[in-house]
Amino acid sequence: MSKILVETSARHVHVTKETLEILFGKGAELTKKKDLSQPGQFASEERITVVGPKKSLANVSILGPCRSANQVELSATDARSIGVPIVIRESGDIAGTPGCKLVGPCGEVEISEGVIVAKRHIHLTPESAEKLGVKNKDNVWVKITTPERSAILGDVVIRVSENFADAMHIDTDESNAIGATPDLYGEIIKVNQR
Repeated sequence: MSKILVETSARHVHVTKETLEILFGKGAELTKKKDLSQPGQFASEERITVVGPKKSLANVSILGPCRSANQVELSATDARSIGVPIVIRESGDIAGTPGCKLVGPCGEVEISEGVIVAKRHIHLTPESAEKLGVKNKDNVWVKITTPERSAILGDVVIRVSENFADAMHIDTDESNAIGATPDLYGEIIKVNQR
């Protein structure tokens, strides 16, 4: 098994409970719209506006559950369009990243950091990682074959946890560049051990 499901991760926001209550009112909870492929993760009904120095992105989805830090995940095109520097990072690695304003129906929050372009990555269970011969934090190359825009993507980080479901995540820029379709699979063709 070297084939891995490739999913497109569109722009979204992760918020703390405190931020959620400022944006949507005291006692606000996220309302599950649909489950995501990663166990326990979901897209919520709640949407906000992300405001940068140049312009805003409206109707940005909040993913649940709430987290310990606010994080805004954009494509490089999104970041450039709102006037925020493009900083490619793994999810959760937000120290020193740009900030922005988050605006909800009940209030707004200025975050000093947390805007990232997510580094492309593959979620794997420990069993799958062992079968593929990869370890957490390894970097791999993935060959993706599509009808007209096949590509090999490098610098793909392996993330291993018992809480994951096997899937590769790319952003909308990368998805458009390869002409991604639903039920698309990639193949790990090279591993750079950490």
